Amino acid sequence: MKLPFIEIIETATPDPNLLMWKFADEDKEIKNGARLTVREGQQVLFLNEGQLADVFSAGLHTLSTANIPVLSWLKGWKYGFESPFKADIYFFNTYQFINNKWGTPAPILMNDPKFGNIRVRAFGSFDIKIADVGTFFRQYAGSYPRLTIFELQHQLRDFIAPKFGEVLANEHITVTEVAGNVTQLGKKIEPYLKPYFLQLGIELTQFVITSVTLPEEVTAHYDKITNMNMVDDMDKYTRFNTANAIGEKGTTLHDATQQGMAMGMMMQQAQQMQQGQQQQPPVQPAAGGDVTARLQQLKAWFDTGLIDEDEFKSKKAELLNKL
Repeated sequence: MKLPFIEIIETATPDPNLLMWKFADEDKEIKNGARLTVREGQQVLFLNEGQLADVFSAGLHTLSTANIPVLSWLKGWKYGFESPFKADIYFFNTYQFINNKWGTPAPILMNDPKFGNIRVRAFGSFDIKIADVGTFFRQYAGSYPRLTIFELQHQLRDFIAPKFGEVLANEHITVTEVAGNVTQLGKKIEPYLKPYFLQLGIELTQFVITSVTLPEEVTAHYDKITNMNMVDDMDKYTRFNTANAIGEKGTTLHDATQQGMAMGMMMQQAQQMQQGQQQQPPVQPAAGGDVTARLQQLKAWFDTGLIDEDEFKSKKAELLNKL
């Protein structure tokens, strides 16, 4: 039994991440005068016997010889669309696909006049859209019945990363430019990327570098310059640098400083005690009174540190012998 002809061709986007998908015709033929609806943000491509027949933009189209002359020529029909015809139909999303991520999978070697050869890594995003459906289909998408942005991202990322390193070398871009203004750096690189994208029928609408990772020694150098620019008093800056230098010595110096302070306090206390002892009269039990009172006085001297343990024991023995 012969399948009914296709009279209406239209489809909403089944997935916002789709770049292209084939219209499910179930091997039916298209009726002469069939209506094709193309929504905003879409384009439709007709393929006949492996060859591109025509491309339709947004709007309502009646499929006839008048608006598909190429298809009529390919088929070689003497009377145009007097009978149903067969064609493969592909829908494309032509809106922008934004915030596609890119990055350098490995550090890129760049030569800087001040720091020599250093390795940097970069990350960012890019926005694209299909600019030429025919070129895109021929150069990239023709072997796919269904294509998402994710498959395309991988190929574009693999191109962006080495191109980033190539531009750094060819343009003699310095570390100062890389660290100072990634926005301007992105604008320098973007013109080198656009021609490659256009070869695939894709327009690069925006290219952004969000971050560049520099070696630690380079970052530390620019941190010091920034700190110096923030200080308008050179005396303060000198003290600031000295404090930083001390801090960089780590825990060992910190502990040694504490030990030194503690030793100084101990020496100071010892000197004070020595001076106090020199000012005290010779340690002798008070004259008069009973032995018990003398022992109590002796114990008080010992407790306050006026006499040491040996002196305390010796005097205590003398007093006890008098009992």
